[in-house]
Amino acid sequence: MGSSALNRALEKMADAGIDETAREVFAHYFRLLEAGETGYIAEETIEALEMESINDIRVDDATATQALATTAVIKLNGGLGTSMGMDRAKSLLCVRRGLSFLDIIARQVLALRKQYDAPLPLVFMNSFRTSADTMEALERYEDLPVGDLPMEFLQNKVPKLLVDDLSPVAWPEDPELEWCPPGHGDIYTALVDSGMLQRLLDAGMERIFVSNSDNLGAIPDPKLAGWFAESGAPFAIEATRRTASDRKGGHFARRRSDGRIILRESAQVLPGEVGLLADLNIHRFMSTNSLWIDLRALRRALAERHGILGLPLIRNVKHVDPADPGSPEVIQAETAMGAAIEVFEGARTIEVGRDRFVPVKTTDDLLVLRSDVFDLGADFLLEQVSDTLPYVALDRDVYRLVRDFDQRFPEGAPSLRGATSLTVDGDWTFEHGVRVIGQVALEKQATAQRVASGSVLGE
Repeated sequence: MGSSALNRALEKMADAGIDETAREVFAHYFRLLEAGETGYIAEETIEALEMESINDIRVDDATATQALATTAVIKLNGGLGTSMGMDRAKSLLCVRRGLSFLDIIARQVLALRKQYDAPLPLVFMNSFRTSADTMEALERYEDLPVGDLPMEFLQNKVPKLLVDDLSPVAWPEDPELEWCPPGHGDIYTALVDSGMLQRLLDAGMERIFVSNSDNLGAIPDPKLAGWFAESGAPFAIEATRRTASDRKGGHFARRRSDGRIILRESAQVLPGEVGLLADLNIHRFMSTNSLWIDLRALRRALAERHGILGLPLIRNVKHVDPADPGSPEVIQAETAMGAAIEVFEGARTIEVGRDRFVPVKTTDDLLVLRSDVFDLGADFLLEQVSDTLPYVALDRDVYRLVRDFDQRFPEGAPSLRGATSLTVDGDWTFEHGVRVIGQVALEKQATAQRVASGSVLGE
């Protein structure tokens, strides 16, 4: 028998029609929370990781094309963009030339299919909050479905738990806020529960390429598909070098006790060791959250572990209503899909350039993506055309929400092709044709300011 709080949570999940395996996975992490598990990974238990680079691998064209022909693409699409003030699928946000993330992803895949004569099934892992909007937006792409393969499967949901006693929270004002996704580590459970894993195998797919829908640099590259196929590895993650913008993010390391590669997220770093996390000379590589997974190896691992891979727990403390800091504090029991790297013997990492890692987590990132730092080709692949990626820091009190951000860039993003950094404090509105050169910092003024059309900042 489990605890009273666990039983109530499981009953709530059963009443919501959540699959038994997903309930068992939730119970596993609940018991870890009950036992006081924090998910922390101490610095003394790991060592820095080195890896090969995409620039050093050689894959012949035939191998690359053949590997791509048996690869399916999965996009993680469960996020609402709530941190930027959105209340629908973040991937519906307009990013380039009037096109959303979804538009560009669909067109990228269609172009790659034509170029390599590969089926490249495209599947979205949606959440219960993003499914309807996403599938409606994709209806315009009639050629996107492949055979009878569904274009989506749903991420599970789990109850938010009160910090005090781990009981499932009740929030009558908005019952949907009583639930949360269990992190993207849920992909493995959801693939099996939905039947998608088996359907992909039945369709002749041998591997999946998984990435975030807000990262337009993450395309199913044939060279990487060939490298992964030739390696014989069951699992691989693309890594990139950390920069000053990534000091608070997670990183790869090797566990001293067994030599396995692990992914340590920022929430798993001991409070007293945050300074070591920020040292880019110690842990140089971070995950792009772009994964290559052998489908048969995944099916075996899940069968051997009875559907529970046992990924490290991430104990995420938030408010039940993210928009109301006065609402009760809750724990969201989460896992990261990249953490599965420690489950698979022989798993690999490979260093890729920042051109394959262009995520949009904040409006700072959105400004860079919308600027002339990038071009969008006829094949809808994103190309960085500037020598460096500028560092952008916009005043969060003014620019954090998309609607406020858009009001202050009514004519689009300024030219950042010649910029190394842009820091904006206070309320500044940018008119048409503004150029930023080198390092620019705009200081907060007593009243809102405008940057006039044609201004060149930094000269």
